[in-house]
Amino acid sequence: MVFLVEDSPAIRARLAATIKGIEGAELVGEAGTVGGAIDGIRSTNPGAVILDLQLDDGSGLEVLKAVQPYAPVLHVAVLTNYATDQHRRACMDAGAEFFLDKSSDFARIREIVQTWAARPEGAAPGR
Repeated sequence: MVFLVEDSPAIRARLAATIKGIEGAELVGEAGTVGGAIDGIRSTNPGAVILDLQLDDGSGLEVLKAVQPYAPVLHVAVLTNYATDQHRRACMDAGAEFFLDKSSDFARIREIVQTWAARPEGAAPGR
């Protein structure tokens, strides 16, 4: 079960179509704001989240920090246009499993979600 957090409707639609096309993966919700993401993740209790770092009303890092205490084994892939080392460290320290650059790593989402669908029991050891 995947929850999608992306403020761009076009990118969110593309990611949703990708997720829906993966056997064993289920898209359980979408949000484009920090509050919508936090509420949606808490209410749907997904096994995984694809998370944009820059949202219209704040940061995906706020979302990650808010939901981590409630879902410590949540799979998280941050997908961002702000792929700096500083952002990478902050996201990984907050519990992200993957940190991806939208411009060069977008296609990896399919492979990552397929892996999550094959092992839905929790995030990768040692993250």
